[in-house]
Amino acid sequence: MPESKTIFITGCSTGIGYTTAIGLKKRGHRVICSARKEMDVLRLQDEGFATLALDLANSDSIQQAVKQLIELTDGKIDALFNNGAFGQPGAIEDLSREVLRNQFETNVFGTHELTNLIIPIMRQQGFGRIIYNSSILGFVAMRYRGAYTASKYALEGLVDTLRIELHDTNIQLSLIEPGPIESNFRKNAFALYKANISPETSFHIDAYKAMETRLQKEGPAVPFTLPATAVANKVIHALESEKPKIRYYVTAPTYLFAYLKRLLPMAWFDFLLRKAQ
Repeated sequence: MPESKTIFITGCSTGIGYTTAIGLKKRGHRVICSARKEMDVLRLQDEGFATLALDLANSDSIQQAVKQLIELTDGKIDALFNNGAFGQPGAIEDLSREVLRNQFETNVFGTHELTNLIIPIMRQQGFGRIIYNSSILGFVAMRYRGAYTASKYALEGLVDTLRIELHDTNIQLSLIEPGPIESNFRKNAFALYKANISPETSFHIDAYKAMETRLQKEGPAVPFTLPATAVANKVIHALESEKPKIRYYVTAPTYLFAYLKRLLPMAWFDFLLRKAQ
């Protein structure tokens, strides 16, 4: 078994965060989870995880969680897995300023603030791993996913810059770009769609009808969907490897679109993206 490390994971209530926490714990690592809702915090604690309440959209919550994290770990944090995020569906022209801001508060600003509080700890101890759960939509744009895509593009820009700035340290950064993964992501996205988008007054009403069907579909909505363990395995490598990768592709679509984006003229690539669901 590998040397035990202490890793803090955001967004552990279900899906990728939860599955990764279980996988890392089985490998002997000390996993400290976080979740936004009290009922999820209590459930994770009942399952034997040290768990903190954390709302990435709330600066006070971030500050309090880091304070508690330092107390739990005596100030030694080997790794941070920035997983907590959500996806707001909707056409760009139907996204209000407030809705777009809310998307960025969690996916970008909260993740950024949390990371900036952890970096000084890693600098002082002389090492650390920071792993980010990005998306295939961190480098490919698809229609009706603009808010989420913009947040992941922004996140990848921050990470690429931070990696260069931390080059002379022993703090190593990795981005994981999953593609379609089994989770509650679509269920949560559909709730946000109903709350923040008015399809009946939109130019995109017909397209929204198809999107609603996809978001409510049980089981995998697209081919090549993998279980959350596929992402967990990449996190394990990024945590345990002596030379972690800068980027980890997970699913077949991620590998394919990364290749095609490098190969095809942009107009051809846009044509393919217009055909994609």
